Amino acid sequence: MEKKTKKGLLIAAIILAVIALAGGGLFYLYSTSNPSNAATIGELPLPVGYERVPAEKGSYAEYLRSLPLKPRGAKVYLHNSDRLARMQWLSAAVVDMPTLSNDEQCADVCMRLRAEYLYSAGKYNQICFTNVNGKKMQYTGGKNRNAFEKYMRNVYGYCNTNSLVSSLPGRDFKDIHIGDVFVYGHRKVAGKNRYGHAVMVADMAVNKLTGKKIFIIVEGNTPARNIHVLRTQNPFRNPWFTMRENASSIQLLCFHFKNDQLRHF
Repeated sequence: MEKKTKKGLLIAAIILAVIALAGGGLFYLYSTSNPSNAATIGELPLPVGYERVPAEKGSYAEYLRSLPLKPRGAKVYLHNSDRLARMQWLSAAVVDMPTLSNDEQCADVCMRLRAEYLYSAGKYNQICFTNVNGKKMQYTGGKNRNAFEKYMRNVYGYCNTNSLVSSLPGRDFKDIHIGDVFVYGHRKVAGKNRYGHAVMVADMAVNKLTGKKIFIIVEGNTPARNIHVLRTQNPFRNPWFTMRENASSIQLLCFHFKNDQLRHF
């Protein structure tokens, strides 16, 4: 009887140790930035059964996939180089791109990434955004990097989530593409001002058997901080969100978007 008791205790101890190790591993994966140490967004691991959607050479999708990531464990820093004191857990990986100003917030990051792609492709005359008054802000500085960055800082001052909502055409959830923007504008709820928010689809994959789509989100926020990959609610799928094509809305961690709030450049 004593031997059976000891054996039972040993088995229980082993089970508890396995559970503790598994829990610790899961906590590490969910709390650590870029745990796979991927070099780019396009190298972040896929869930089993999924493959990335094709991206044409030189396309915006290819550009977003090629965005470099800071190494494993990197933290999000504010525009003034202070480490973000709270909400580090929102970040699944940090994009290795310097912040241009303390005005580079959520909508600004979406415009920044679009403009950086066009600038890198030499499509200078296509760099144009609409401000809150409906006026076009055309870039005219060619390949001059200083002129480009000055232009972007000016855009940040006159464009926001509301101008993105009013200027970008909509897209159905079922037709989601890399480079699309989930966005809602500043509004009043129960008499209180509510800030808008915007995030960008930076990668997509599809299940080879079911056709189900998953995607990665990058965002900026207020106050201005490093662009980062948004973490998902599901640690086993992080950082991939699942698209429910016929849904009336979607929850992207802390942010809730309705089916008429997906837009594209």
